[in-house]
Amino acid sequence: MQVKNWTIGALLLCSLPGVSQARDTTHYLLFEAVVAEATQAGRLDGTVKFYLAGNKPAGKVSVINPSITTSQKTNAFNKSDEGACSWALQSALIKLQNAAKAAGANAVTEIVSNYQNKEYRDPTKYECHAGAIMAGVALKAQLAAVK
Repeated sequence: MQVKNWTIGALLLCSLPGVSQARDTTHYLLFEAVVAEATQAGRLDGTVKFYLAGNKPAGKVSVINPSITTSQKTNAFNKSDEGACSWALQSALIKLQNAAKAAGANAVTEIVSNYQNKEYRDPTKYECHAGAIMAGVALKAQLAAVK
């Protein structure tokens, strides 16, 4: 009898969508706050500047690479969604900084979120998806030299 009750309970629990499916919460968070945090912590060295689409750098812009992408995920276990998203974005920015330096660029421009190849453009925010155990950020941008 007890096995039957456990079986029925397990089946009912699995039939609940919120319990049986993974969480994927979309967040739109402030970009500059994460850039400042990463720079202050020394994860970004400040030699490469980052510009979301809709923000133009002052000076002459020469595009070196018109299309670069990165998709970074981080462990979200025991972290707030915002904290995990910040880590994921910082990882993406470090990758972009390294790519810019390797290409001779000093700026990453026209940055847009590109989660599952769906663009999200905002001049102040980035898109992050957080779940129970992972958080992820995907970006598409240009590498440029600004004089």
